Amino acid sequence: MRLATYASTSVALALIAIKLIAWMMTESVSMLATLIDSCLDALASIINLIAVRHALMPADKKHRFGHGKAEALAGLGQATFIAGSSMFLVLEAVSRIWRPQPVEAMPVGLAVMGVSIAATIGLVWFQSNVIKQTGSTAIKADHLHYKTDLIVNVGVIVALFLASSGWLIFDPLIAVAIAAYILYSAWEIARESLNLLMDHELPDSDRATIKQIVHAHPSTRGMHDLRTRKSGMTEFIQLHLELDDNLTLMRAHAIADEVEANILVKFPGAEVIIHEDPVGLNEQVATFEE
Repeated sequence: MRLATYASTSVALALIAIKLIAWMMTESVSMLATLIDSCLDALASIINLIAVRHALMPADKKHRFGHGKAEALAGLGQATFIAGSSMFLVLEAVSRIWRPQPVEAMPVGLAVMGVSIAATIGLVWFQSNVIKQTGSTAIKADHLHYKTDLIVNVGVIVALFLASSGWLIFDPLIAVAIAAYILYSAWEIARESLNLLMDHELPDSDRATIKQIVHAHPSTRGMHDLRTRKSGMTEFIQLHLELDDNLTLMRAHAIADEVEANILVKFPGAEVIIHEDPVGLNEQVATFEE
């Protein structure tokens, strides 16, 4: 995860340098759009770098559940900056719609965008591997807006070609489309971050998997009060396990341990808490409630 944050920060800073030169030479507003996007990428990557370092700190006396929510806070900060920049970009593009300007030094712009696409593809591939291994929310957020960068960069190439052919209006129009896509990406990042901060349940498919694991054990008689959430890379799973009334405490505890071990096979690294309930007691409660 740390290596992924170093890689994204380095790529963003390098792209800022070459895109700044290209924008000064071409004066293309769509090039300005991708320059602004790279500036935000760098800022977001730096925030991620700090957040990931903090999130990977072990739990302590004041943070018994660890520091995983630092990743969600970083994602929320990214979304805020990205949304603000898209608004600025729309204003700049609208002004160019009314006052179109020719695009200069197109070969330079095309070369820069080619380098940007190649670097971004490499970074996205590396981040995908990190996400598969860690499930990091911060890296997912970074991965999402670098994936949008690929579309942005292709859009800039199209804009440069059209503008060089005399279709100047397409330069600001494509910039507006890029801004809209950036805003959509910001919303996706914000939504996932808010879900983590508000302790949103794990996906229905994950909850169904947990239930299947519990019911598959031959000694379980049911379950209830399944509660799940995620903080950083760690899933938290809590449930009440229904067992035969006449089991000894030692046997009930052993069954719960076996169920927990089976859950951890599917959710490695999760924090699992299981409370054992006699099935007869739950039947009495259900009858009373009826």
